[in-house]
Amino acid sequence: MESTEIFSGYITWIITLVVFLVLLAPQIFKILREYERAVVFRLGKFQSVKGPGLIVLIPFIDKVERVDLRVLTINVDRQEVITKDNVTVNVDAITFFRVVDAEAAVIQVERYIHATSMLAQTTLRSIIGQVELDELLANREKINKQIQQNIDTQTDPWGIKVVSVEVRDVVLPENMKRAMARQAETERDRRAKVINAEGEFQAAERLVDAAKMIETAPAALQLRFLQTMNEISEENATFAFLPLPMDFLEAFRKMNGGDSSSDKKE
Repeated sequence: MESTEIFSGYITWIITLVVFLVLLAPQIFKILREYERAVVFRLGKFQSVKGPGLIVLIPFIDKVERVDLRVLTINVDRQEVITKDNVTVNVDAITFFRVVDAEAAVIQVERYIHATSMLAQTTLRSIIGQVELDELLANREKINKQIQQNIDTQTDPWGIKVVSVEVRDVVLPENMKRAMARQAETERDRRAKVINAEGEFQAAERLVDAAKMIETAPAALQLRFLQTMNEISEENATFAFLPLPMDFLEAFRKMNGGDSSSDKKE
């Protein structure tokens, strides 16, 4: 009888100890992944940064804040911004950042992800308001770099490194889209006219060179005349072609020259 009571007492103590360990084990032992760090506070004071792997804590005394060291992504909501040249546009962006100092990220700022998101929104509005629309559309990489540097400067005391910022979309008003389309069409017309004028100028230069060459070799004009006749005869034309020798025109020119000289003598 006494042995049974002793055995029951042992069982009771063993069960109590097992339950106690099961309840305390999560408070004593924690396992952190490779990309995680634990900021440990002991009685409310910062103790250390631990991890990765297995860490041991004092139950009910140590409190832990887990910090993810991977690159995090924030989608900056679409913002309505007025550019430097007073054009209203809607822009949104994506911010990539990571925690490089777990202690500062937990102690220096409350909810560092939310704080970085709010800072990205205000910085995006500020930078876009300082540039003109043409610069925003043409120099997207430069603006992304400027936004990234501004955010990174302000988040550096928080232990956060902003990897990059990408302006994803720029939405223009419909009237501005139509104005830009008319501008692009006018620019294309201008280029077409300039190209046409340059072609006419080059053609005129070549014609002048050809005229000078023909002047030194009159037979070249006769050959060109015969070539033109050959080209016309190959086409299915409905008109008659009557060639005249070049000397025939020269005779009329000499006659006019003779008449003018006789008039001068009189």
